[in-house]
Amino acid sequence: MENAQLISLSRQIALQRQMDVVANNMANINTTGFKAEEMLFEEFIMPVARDRAFPSADQPLSYVQDWATMHDLSAGATVQTGNELDAALSGKGFFAVQTAGGERWTRSGAFQIDNTGTLVDLSGNAILGEGGPIQFGPEETGITIADDGSISTSEGPKGKLRIVEFANAQELQRDGANLFSGGTPAPATETRVMQGFVERSNVSGVSEMAEMIRVTRAYESTASMTQRQDELRRTAIQRLGDANA
Repeated sequence: MENAQLISLSRQIALQRQMDVVANNMANINTTGFKAEEMLFEEFIMPVARDRAFPSADQPLSYVQDWATMHDLSAGATVQTGNELDAALSGKGFFAVQTAGGERWTRSGAFQIDNTGTLVDLSGNAILGEGGPIQFGPEETGITIADDGSISTSEGPKGKLRIVEFANAQELQRDGANLFSGGTPAPATETRVMQGFVERSNVSGVSEMAEMIRVTRAYESTASMTQRQDELRRTAIQRLGDANA
């Protein structure tokens, strides 16, 4: 009976972790360039069950284990904004961003210019060009971003956006503020920039809501089963006590 409760508990822990992932996806359904997450589970087999009092050999027990979190890197829908500072990526590349913790990567191309003339993201992090942060003067107008990331204004060329790709983007780790860290970046060869567009989140609200309902029902079902097992144990202990009285 204890084994059954422990197996149920492992399932509840996995479902709780899955609910956290689904809730985070739902919270970022309108975040520009956000990439959804998915949970991967595996069976963990405990080879012995030592509390069994049967004459047969110990039997393996199967537990649920949340093995890893996988990034859904499929492209989100691109929306035309007409803003000359907005840029969407067509391909598997990422923009390079300079943060206090070092270089980070993002798919969010909703840029702006801060009070120092630096091109930054919505969190104020500098967007990196191939030669470092990109600066604009107060007199510059007509910002143009070519499909290879080259930027020019009324004053001429300003640099080129540093766009990187990864051989295995699943190695990236989420770093908050819609940024990724880690991985081994390489210069982009299959990614193009679209000025005046932004990439929307790839989270499907309908799918995530259905998944949230499914996880909630599974958790409630497991909790109900655990409660019934506890009641059976309590009844068995009571009857044993009455028999020995």
